[in-house]
Amino acid sequence: MTADGAGRSSSTSHEPAHALLHLLAARGLTLAVAESLTGGLVTAALVDVPGASRVLRGGVVAYATDLKHALLGVDADLLARRGAVDAQVAAAMAAGVRDRLGADVGLATTGVAGPDPQDGHPAGTVHVAVHAPGAARGRELALPGGRDAVRRATVDAVLGLALEALRG
Repeated sequence: MTADGAGRSSSTSHEPAHALLHLLAARGLTLAVAESLTGGLVTAALVDVPGASRVLRGGVVAYATDLKHALLGVDADLLARRGAVDAQVAAAMAAGVRDRLGADVGLATTGVAGPDPQDGHPAGTVHVAVHAPGAARGRELALPGGRDAVRRATVDAVLGLALEALRG
């Protein structure tokens, strides 16, 4: 619980962000992030860690579906068929940001933060993905809570997935 009673821990995303950046730096790898529902929170969690610039190339907030295609190279037909809330879209976003920003590892978040459903998916439906050398992983989540809780849990989920993928 924070001092303001909001229930958020100030270290919630700091610890996995620090661990991920340390692991990437030790391996000489760089990172890029593609975000939709998190709206920059993943990149902010990484930038909060001193020395992040040694690893982090940048982040792209592609909130609108058409930007997932235009900025990240997600196949337009895939987006038309499946919508933005989809495991294949998350995987394509991770691969796309990695390629577009010239990084070794790409992370992506997409889903429904709420409060309303989107494209037939209830609030809390989230897809996270990582695209790394020799490791591409994705995870679908059904996260409880309100909009803020879903977005913050998504940050932890994508950072955790990246750590899993890189640790093998």
